[in-house]
Amino acid sequence: MMEWLNIALFEAGGRPVLLTDLICSVLGLTTVVLAGRNSKYNFYVGYLYTAALFVLFWQRSLLASLLLQPISLAINAFGHWRWTHPRESERSSQDALSLKVSMLGWGERIAAIAAVLVIALVWGKSMDTLFPADPHPYLDCLLTTLILTAQLLSAMKKWDCWVAWLLVNIVQTALHLSVGNYFMGAVSLLYLGNGLWSLLSWRKLYRNDA
Repeated sequence: MMEWLNIALFEAGGRPVLLTDLICSVLGLTTVVLAGRNSKYNFYVGYLYTAALFVLFWQRSLLASLLLQPISLAINAFGHWRWTHPRESERSSQDALSLKVSMLGWGERIAAIAAVLVIALVWGKSMDTLFPADPHPYLDCLLTTLILTAQLLSAMKKWDCWVAWLLVNIVQTALHLSVGNYFMGAVSLLYLGNGLWSLLSWRKLYRNDA
C-alpha cells in the first residue's frame, strides 16, 4: 500500500532519502516557518504534516511514535482555535481577531521544566522496561516530551515555545550528524535557523502588545 512513498530519491551520507522523508521534511519546515511568521496558516499545513507522519510511522512500524500523532493533531486543532478566537484581553493590537504573543512567568517556567523532566523520567523508565532494545530510551522520551511541550506552548502562542524548539533542534541536529544521517542533520539545522529567527521575531511581537 502506497509503496511509491518509499521511492529512494537520492543518497546523503550513504543513506537513501525516501520520498516520504522529503514530504515530511518539507511539510514540517513549512509549518514552523509559517508559525514563526505569526501566520495562522501554519495549522492547515500542520494537519497535513500530522497525516504524513502517521503514514510514515505506520509504514515503518514505529508504534510509539504513531500513537503520539492523535495527541499532536489535538494540540494543532486546539492551537488553531486559540490563535483565531482570542478573548478580549488577549487580542493583538495589530489584528483584533488574532491571539497576541505572551510569555510564561518564571513560576510557570519552573513548573514546566519540572513536569518535562518528571514525565520523561517516568516514560523513559517504562520504555526501558517494555522495549529494552532501545539504546536511548530516556533521551528519546525527553525529546518527545519537549516536542509536545513546544507544540502546546506554540498553540497558546507563548514566546517560550521557541526556547523549547531550539533545545529540540540542537539535540536532534547533534544526534543525526553523529550517526551520519546528514540529510536529516541538514533539515534539523534549517529548523534551528528558523527557531532563532522566530525567537527574535516573537519577542518583537510581544513587546508591541505589552
